[in-house]
Amino acid sequence: MSKFRILELCKEKGITQKDLAEKIGMSPVGLAKAANGNPTVETLEKIAAGLSVSVTELFTPKSNTLVCPKCGTVLEVKERE
Repeated sequence: MSKFRILELCKEKGITQKDLAEKIGMSPVGLAKAANGNPTVETLEKIAAGLSVSVTELFTPKSNTLVCPKCGTVLEVKERE
């Protein structure tokens, strides 16, 4: 299972991974590797921009929690006031 919500967000936005990859200038294979690997912050920012979401939304399930991709710690995401 991917630690990122890229596939889920693509489905919500009605686009394919291939469409997203083209939109952000990546190959579909590169996007798949990023989604299942350890992408750079720059890559995450490109993906988030391509999906019109914040970087945290790539990690955050609908329950407002975030799982650290390095250690697996579950963190609560709070909105800024």
